[in-house]
Amino acid sequence: MDPENIEKEAIREAGEILKAGGLVAFPTETVYGLGGNALDEKAAEKIYEAKGRPSDNPLIIHIAELSALDKIVTEVPENARKLAKKYWPGPLTMIFHKSSCVPYGTTGGLETVAVRMPNHPVALELIRAGGGYVAAPSANTSGRPSPTCSSHVEEDLTGRIDRILDGGPVGIGLESTIVDFTEEVPTILRPGYINQEMLEAVIGPIRMDRGLISADSDVKPKAPGMKYRHYAPKADLLVVEGSPEKVQEKIRKLAKEKVQEGFQVGIIATDESADCYPLGLVKSIGTRKDEESIARHLFGVLREFDDCGVSFIYSEAFDTPQMGQAIMNRLLKAAGQQKIQV
Repeated sequence: MDPENIEKEAIREAGEILKAGGLVAFPTETVYGLGGNALDEKAAEKIYEAKGRPSDNPLIIHIAELSALDKIVTEVPENARKLAKKYWPGPLTMIFHKSSCVPYGTTGGLETVAVRMPNHPVALELIRAGGGYVAAPSANTSGRPSPTCSSHVEEDLTGRIDRILDGGPVGIGLESTIVDFTEEVPTILRPGYINQEMLEAVIGPIRMDRGLISADSDVKPKAPGMKYRHYAPKADLLVVEGSPEKVQEKIRKLAKEKVQEGFQVGIIATDESADCYPLGLVKSIGTRKDEESIARHLFGVLREFDDCGVSFIYSEAFDTPQMGQAIMNRLLKAAGQQKIQV
């Protein structure tokens, strides 16, 4: 489906699927989403079942009009309205106190609800056709790298969902920034394309939640991805941090050891460093001159290594100016927090 020339009949059919309680995968500017009727408890159950996702992991409700907020939340703080005016539609999710019409199946049993307005014409048209409220986590099997093109969705969810709308590759490649407005001070629960500095330029001080909930915590997560291991490739992934020269030297040494032991090794590098690794299957994630290229290709590269059957992956770290925190958040989650400093 060409985002610039949307097929109205296909959107209408997909909207009817959502209204009937079915599931439709669709493109957004961040990653592909797996959509269901956000106000239908059974649709939420279907989403969890299709993904193999724990039911206490909240779903984000996607809307297409700012006025749609009034039905699903009890209050919209002034600072949240300022951010909505600046960054909606866009890769920003905000958490509010939910209204009674939002089922607990959608919120993971919480009294709060996460909401965003995606910046993608196919997504917005589908939301309108589907009734205005679409719950949509990433359209992948839970724990796997998020889907950045329709083939990733097809690989994970064929036979489990009703339809896939193929809008081509996504633009950003990392999930939205999440800001919690139910705390005394607005709190970032998940970093994304819109970083802390950009948010504070609009509304002033924002707190960064640094205690992301560990996998064995009994505390319910307020946002998707806080509690469980995400984005994980099948191989063992290790992130190496430090100066470029030290990082490259360490990865060369680690790769040599594993290759000599008979293992197939993958290396995540950049256009600038790919030629520095004589051993292993080397994949460039993009160029450090364009951090958006790194974000856009991260999940796809992890999936490519799965297809190649490597046993160990060694990755450089990516401390880029705007999106570095978000990129490293996803990369370290994929690695199960395994990293070394050199």
